[in-house]
Amino acid sequence: MTRKLKWGVLSTAEIARTAVIPAIQQSERGEVIAIASRDAELAVEVSKQCNIQTAYGSYEELLLDPEVEAVYIPLPNHLHKEWTIRAAEAGKHVLCEKPSSLCASDTKEMVEACKRHGVLFAEAFMYRYHPKHQRIKEIIDSGEIGEIRGIHCTFTYNDANGSDNVRFHKEMGGGSLYDVGVYPISAARMYLKSEPEAVTVHALFSEEHDNVDMMASGLLEFPHGVTLTFDCGMWAAHRSNMEILGTNGTIAMPKMFGWEKTAVVPQIFVHRGTVTREERLKGHNSFEIQADVFASAVLDGTPLPYSPEDSVLNMKVIDACLQSAQTRQRVVVG
Repeated sequence: MTRKLKWGVLSTAEIARTAVIPAIQQSERGEVIAIASRDAELAVEVSKQCNIQTAYGSYEELLLDPEVEAVYIPLPNHLHKEWTIRAAEAGKHVLCEKPSSLCASDTKEMVEACKRHGVLFAEAFMYRYHPKHQRIKEIIDSGEIGEIRGIHCTFTYNDANGSDNVRFHKEMGGGSLYDVGVYPISAARMYLKSEPEAVTVHALFSEEHDNVDMMASGLLEFPHGVTLTFDCGMWAAHRSNMEILGTNGTIAMPKMFGWEKTAVVPQIFVHRGTVTREERLKGHNSFEIQADVFASAVLDGTPLPYSPEDSVLNMKVIDACLQSAQTRQRVVVG
């Protein structure tokens, strides 16, 4: 029988209940054996709903469970640092929901704590594990669209109602850059294999939503004159797409960051002149692949495809974006 990684989940957050827990349970190399909430009754209720054997009424109790080998942390953003470090101190490997923290220096502390205690750390950018991104890299490397001149990406949705949403609370790490802006930024860095040198961002800060950025539009300056232009938002119609512009053609992805389940078929469109080629890949659950890759890293020592340091670098860019949006000035990155 294949050895499975034993997971605990710190929080009953919706993303855990609807996406990550089912994916781990369906994965080849993972099983969820415990879940924790500050509300013991809620923990028991969710454990029954999700068929998890043990429920804890505090995060501390779960970290004391010797059977738990790794934890998934989908807590509000401002709690990522504390509970990643506490999990590391308890000897648990950590898969932390994005954004890794509220700033690059906090993420660096988290990464260092995990290294110090000999556990793995990964940021849960599930989209990166989908095979379509490897295929896009292959198309870029083949030279089919020529040299990359720029990338444009959007990620917006409208969920502006309801003051109880943690994304609308500044002290909890709310705002669209933290919630969805991290996606186009991480994707551009992934495809371009380089770091942006400066950023300029304009944002809509809403008094109705604790003055978090409900919408942001930005320009990231990469080496050799290449740019990422993007917009992200929590108060606009839903969009999730990317276009990579080359000297000889473009690659378009109309469902760039979707976390649809296996029935949905992602698509890639390659345009060259008047000719368009559509590529279809089999359906894949990115969360499930992420769980198996992480389990292989823990159990077999297989290197993680994205290093913990990548999370620090991504947060440096987010720090600069927030500073630019607040000051309305161009900001050099870290």
